[in-house]
Formats: sequence, structure tokens, C-alpha cells
Amino acid sequence: MTNTPVLVTGGTGTLGRHVVPLLRAAGRDVRVLSRHGGAAADGASEAADGVTYVRCDLLGDGTGLADALEGVDTVLHLAGGPKGDDAATRTLVAAARRAGVRHLVYISVIGADRIPLGYFRAKHVAEEAVADSGVPYTILRAAQFHDLALTVVEKMAKLPLVPAPGGVRWQPVDAREVAARLVELALNEPAGLVPDLAGPEVYAMGELTRGYLRALGRTRPHLPVRVPGKVGRAYRSGANLTLAGAEQGHRTWEDFLAERLAS
Repeated sequence: MTNTPVLVTGGTGTLGRHVVPLLRAAGRDVRVLSRHGGAAADGASEAADGVTYVRCDLLGDGTGLADALEGVDTVLHLAGGPKGDDAATRTLVAAARRAGVRHLVYISVIGADRIPLGYFRAKHVAEEAVADSGVPYTILRAAQFHDLALTVVEKMAKLPLVPAPGGVRWQPVDAREVAARLVELALNEPAGLVPDLAGPEVYAMGELTRGYLRALGRTRPHLPVRVPGKVGRAYRSGANLTLAGAEQGHRTWEDFLAERLAS
């Protein structure tokens, strides 16, 4: 087993918080790249648990990125946000190529090449940047995390009438299962675009909200709405779903809610 550190971008985020300890459990040292520097807010410092935190903004000038990549063979690119994923990925890819990285693992989203929304388009452009980089790579497309579904339904459940977008379905997946799959992929050879990873159940958006309210012992009237245009057609066609030929997690939305709301 190689002793070179693994660089994880977005290692302090929803997914990264699960990925980093799994890499440590596999015996790998980890460098965590974060805009805020994590446990080492003033630059990079070696933590006792084998994790180094490095401050670097991939949407900025990339200061610190070359040093973070020094001696690194494998990069897990988990950093993401509502905007700029394509630009951040291009910055990382260029630096990884110069550094001689041997395996770049990227987390994308199911429907990146099919949903006509800016976030999905940026993810697809980022996928292309990875695939065209010349760096051996693995790309995993995952469904929306349970955590995101919870954020959405919490906001909708506060309204007097809860919107129920007709035909919009999600197949949410547990972030811990995505993390485990990413670590498995990272510790093996580059595999290109691998099968998608989605949750075990498909839910209409109204079902997700009702499940949340039911878990709280509450009720709210739902208001059916129709998502217009190309976006609505894409969702109604299931462009954000993977119903065949994909890997499926085991933790359901109900499992997630029971755990989260009990804590």
C-alpha cells in the first residue's frame, strides 16, 4: 500500500466529514483542502490524527494548491456549491496534471448531462474537465443526499400551504454510503465513469415532505404545482433518477429521518 497522502477537497463538508475518517481507517494520511482551513485556519499544520488541513480557495487564485498536491498520488474532489463547480474543477485539474497526480476521483450528480439547470450544467462541465485532463480519473454520479432533502422539506414545511411539485421525484441517498463508495473507488485503480449511486426508494417531493411532517407529528395542507418549461419536462421524465443499471444504497428516507430527528 502506498504511503502517499490523499488530498480531499471539501473535506470539512457534508460528504468530506465522512470520507476523511474512512481514509484514516484505511491507513491513509489525508490532506484536507478547504476555503477556511478547518483545524488549521492559518495555513497548513499536521494534526495528531494524520490529517493536515490546508487553506485554499479553488475559486480564488489557488494559493496553496501546488503545495497541497506535492507528493500526492490520489485526489478526491468533493468541494462543491451552488455556483462555480466548473471553474473550481478546472483550477484543480490543471494543478493535478502539473503535479503528476495518478488518480482523480470526482463526485458528480445524477442527471448532470440531462437537467437544464445551472448547477447540473456546471457539474457536467466539471466532469468533462476531469475526463479531458489527461489525469487518470473516476467519476461517480450520486443522487441528492438525505441532508439536502431535509433542508428543502424543512423550508417547505414552514409554509401555510406546502408546495407539491407534480411529477418531480427524488431518489435520495445517504451521504455515508456515498462516502464509503468514494473511498472504495479512490483506493482502487481509475475506472472512468462508474455506475450511479442512488437511494433505495423513489419519492415524489410531496411524499418527502409528508414523511418529514409525519415524523414530527404534524400536518400541513399541500398545494399541487406544476414545474414549467424544460426543467419541468426533464424532472417529469425522470432525468434526475437512475432506475436501472445503478448501485443502490440501503438507508431510506425514513431511516434517515428517524435518526436525525431523534438526535
